[in-house]
Amino acid sequence: MNDPVIHQRELDAQGLNCPLPILRTKKALNEMQSGEVLRILATDPGSVRDFLAFARQTGHELLERSDRDGVFTFLLRKK
Repeated sequence: MNDPVIHQRELDAQGLNCPLPILRTKKALNEMQSGEVLRILATDPGSVRDFLAFARQTGHELLERSDRDGVFTFLLRKK
């Protein structure tokens, strides 16, 4: 059984469309320390692709992603 990942900060980007969830994520990560985890909630279906690309391009680690009732949840560890 996996323990849930503890996050230090949460960003609610529900109702926002591309590119706003990524832009707000960048801003939040800039205010965080290396190694801290940000939990993002989004409703834009394109955010799944966007966050995969964002993690790959920036080096932040996408720890987890899930989809429940149209809400996409991402856990990103700041590099």
